[in-house]
Amino acid sequence: MDLALLRTFVTVHRAGSFTRAAALLGLSQPAVTSQIRTLERQLGRPLFLRQARGVTPTTMGDELAHKAAPHLDALVEIAETGLDDESSLRTLHLAGPPEFTAERALPALTELTGGDGQGFALRASFGTAEEALEGLAAGHHDLAISTARPRGALLTATPLCDEEHVLVAAPLWNERIHAGKPRREGVPTLENLPVVEVHESLPFVSRYWASVFDCHPAASGTVVVPDLRAVLACASAGAGLAVLPRYLCADALERGDVVTLHDPAVPPLRTYFLAVRTGTLAMPHIARAHEWLLRTAGDWC
Repeated sequence: MDLALLRTFVTVHRAGSFTRAAALLGLSQPAVTSQIRTLERQLGRPLFLRQARGVTPTTMGDELAHKAAPHLDALVEIAETGLDDESSLRTLHLAGPPEFTAERALPALTELTGGDGQGFALRASFGTAEEALEGLAAGHHDLAISTARPRGALLTATPLCDEEHVLVAAPLWNERIHAGKPRREGVPTLENLPVVEVHESLPFVSRYWASVFDCHPAASGTVVVPDLRAVLACASAGAGLAVLPRYLCADALERGDVVTLHDPAVPPLRTYFLAVRTGTLAMPHIARAHEWLLRTAGDWC
């Protein structure tokens, strides 16, 4: 069986589209379509069901991808690393949310970089959970940190750690918030109070209110910035209240830059997963980074 056909097949399977696969492979869409049809004729079975938007693998397609993808990844690794230059470093490509990756994962992994014979070069990409998992499936990344557990057989995910969320604000807001009449017993009022968030939909505040108070916040974002570190900076400056991961605001809480506005008996948690393409843990540098992150994460939360 032609390895080029298998490579095209795996790329289509991961991309979910002939068009996206063609872009990743540097081929034309007709060329990709022709290669898939050739492989289907050789196997005597359809591998994809064509839909209006993209393709869906058949059972045969999923089985072939599950068997072939890890071996193709290993061949690519050999080709990229080389057989003769033992001094060259392998490169680990990591993707994840910017704040958690920058504050937790990257400092841990830098201990494994370098030329000690087992080290690797490190490249990081930031993005949403969906972007990280899509990039991992397409072969752009070796490891992905995500708050969503991936589905399907091509990606394998292991719980990494749980992130505690806390409701904080600059000290000046503490008395104002708790002096207001609560909408419900034990629920700090948010009406007419500024809120700092990462998105207009208030994902962190809404999740906190639903988990702790079983209701939706009656508020809108006063300051919206797409980075939790910027949210912390704005909250510390008095821009309003915010819901933040405890690891991110622990130092600010200790300094008194922000204070905790509520202390629930059961704080809201969000789980991070460490995902890889199935079979790629056979590659030593990926396996070492994977094991190191799981071990180090025990001290994070």
